Amino acid sequence: MSAVTVDQVAEAMFQLVKETHGKKSLKATDLTKAMAEKFGSECTKDVCKLAIRQLMDSGRCIYSYFGGSYITLPPETP
Repeated sequence: MSAVTVDQVAEAMFQLVKETHGKKSLKATDLTKAMAEKFGSECTKDVCKLAIRQLMDSGRCIYSYFGGSYITLPPETP
């Protein structure tokens, strides 16, 4: 089986953050564990780190700080 790409992991992470937005706050470790469950051993921590960085750099997700560092969707602008 071919290795999972950073783009695939980033898209799966974005969908998870989008699904849980407003219901549950996710930390980077939560996303990494969820991707390991979804993609198995072919999804390494390094791939997850690159995927999170891609989400942050593109502006699709942001960090929020409320008693910890969470990954969330950016606020909607009118």
